[in-house]
Amino acid sequence: MTATTPKHLNAPWVPKMMKYAGRAQVWVFRRTGGRIGSKWRIGAGFRNPVPTLLLDHRGRKSGATYTAPLLYITDGPDTIVVASQGGLDKHPQWYHNLRAHPDTHIQIGRRRRPVHAIVANRQERERLWALLLEAYADFATYQTWTDREIPVIILRPS
Repeated sequence: MTATTPKHLNAPWVPKMMKYAGRAQVWVFRRTGGRIGSKWRIGAGFRNPVPTLLLDHRGRKSGATYTAPLLYITDGPDTIVVASQGGLDKHPQWYHNLRAHPDTHIQIGRRRRPVHAIVANRQERERLWALLLEAYADFATYQTWTDREIPVIILRPS
């Protein structure tokens, strides 16, 4: 934890709260075909809402299928997501699951499509990180809250 990290960020209840809030967002997103839940309007997204997708991922240990709502940008045919988890000290579970099972699906609005996940290399990350910050400036704050480098994931159409 860095000096600027909010004291409550790594409290045991934070991941649980994020888990249940994510489940609620997935439920609403799916029920409305993305009419509700497809824009992030918190923090930097208040004035400039950021698009949100649903990412399916298979548990690397359980084999169960999970879904996570994530902010995203597009880069040509690719969809880009960030394993920020709000600046928590650990990578999110979906990141570890994608590393084990990179072939998955995303849903944007009503459209669901197959993708292959690749972790951006250093050069790709630098370029994409700048674009991500343009879309949602709070990613920069999240990076200052943690000692880990926040991974950028490229979701390529498959």
